[in-house]
Amino acid sequence: METWEVSVPDDRAEQRTCLICGDRATGLHYGIISCEGCKGFFKRSICNKRVYRCSRDKNCVMSRKQRNRCQYCRLLKCLQMGMNRKAIREDGMPGGRNKSIGPVQISEEEIERIMSGQEFEEEANHWSNHGDSDHSSPGNRASESNQPSPGSTMSSRSVELNGFMAFREQYMGMSVPPHYQYIPHLFSYSAHSPLLPPQARSLDPQSYSLIHQLVSAEDLEPLGTPMLIEDGYAVTQAELFALLCRLADELLFRQIAWIKKLPFFCELSIKDYTCLLSSTWQELILLSSLTVYSKQIFGELADVTAKYSPSDEELHRFSDEGMEVIERLIYLYHKFHQLKVSNEEYACMKAINFLNQDVRGLTSASQLEQLNKRYWYICQDFTEYKYTHQPNRFPDLMMCLPEIRYIAGKMVNVPLEQLPLLFKVVLHSCKTSVSKE
Repeated sequence: METWEVSVPDDRAEQRTCLICGDRATGLHYGIISCEGCKGFFKRSICNKRVYRCSRDKNCVMSRKQRNRCQYCRLLKCLQMGMNRKAIREDGMPGGRNKSIGPVQISEEEIERIMSGQEFEEEANHWSNHGDSDHSSPGNRASESNQPSPGSTMSSRSVELNGFMAFREQYMGMSVPPHYQYIPHLFSYSAHSPLLPPQARSLDPQSYSLIHQLVSAEDLEPLGTPMLIEDGYAVTQAELFALLCRLADELLFRQIAWIKKLPFFCELSIKDYTCLLSSTWQELILLSSLTVYSKQIFGELADVTAKYSPSDEELHRFSDEGMEVIERLIYLYHKFHQLKVSNEEYACMKAINFLNQDVRGLTSASQLEQLNKRYWYICQDFTEYKYTHQPNRFPDLMMCLPEIRYIAGKMVNVPLEQLPLLFKVVLHSCKTSVSKE
């Protein structure tokens, strides 16, 4: 990529392109030639101590049209190209400081500390992790000008793992590693201006019709897989694993049946549906388990897992990947428990997550993007209509989608033999905490 000397006057930057995304540059911003969009993105990311994640390979293409797809890779490129954090005013107001400071070269280790949030964690003594590749925005893309951004502050009070720490110490005789004492938060969006008083409004008839069709496509009947067990019976790892497989089979079968009932079923090809299902089925199952089927999963299944006692070998061989999945699942469960997601919201969230035009092998990605936007705005319309006094409810729901995608991706890497223990810990912790409420 072409680079430019720092000494070039700002007025000549108009003839050049942004070193981050290739858009028309507007000047020298934080040490390098860049556009207004990347300038604002870098400032918000640093001032608000944002931590993003990339669901791909951390090498996403940065261009004017694609720069909003992955916030992680965009910030990474900002740092790699030399954008200078010290040139940002500490009060976050317009206008940089130390304008003579040019681009900076920082080590890969320092970049990693910034990207992982370790630097922010040391400064604030807590996690600040609330971003992701924007797969939950309309068309799976963020609109920085139209959508509010995640909140930038976090309570210094840690969120307990709801019995998990005690559980781990009981079975393993060791304390919880320090970085597991805080659960990564899904932040509510912070408004850029004071919230207006709720206004009386009506729901668009078309929105109501499409939401009704989405809900009608769902099988909301209780799961048929037996999850009852005799008192005193000790469940083995193999038996619990077999039960989990049967539940996954039933949930997957319901997703296949769901696709055929979607109101837009005739608008896409069978090939595209196959690609979408093969890429998102874990996410769809996870979303349904945490919402419409949560009463059974965190009730009946939790009772079964309570009768399973892991061996010492299972406990000591449990991976760090599994530990991260555990703490994220526990937090996400409590987020959904707090929101009390309605069937209408669940149906919309599921459709939005399913309609992911970034899946490889699709023949009609642009059509998928339009469908994604349609249900994004329909969900927003419904939520703002029904929950007038919860102005942050819709963004709260949408912020859960990238977390679900991230967790589902991580679960793939957890060894199969560790899943029984993973489910036991998660279900035990969530059920125990809810019973105390």
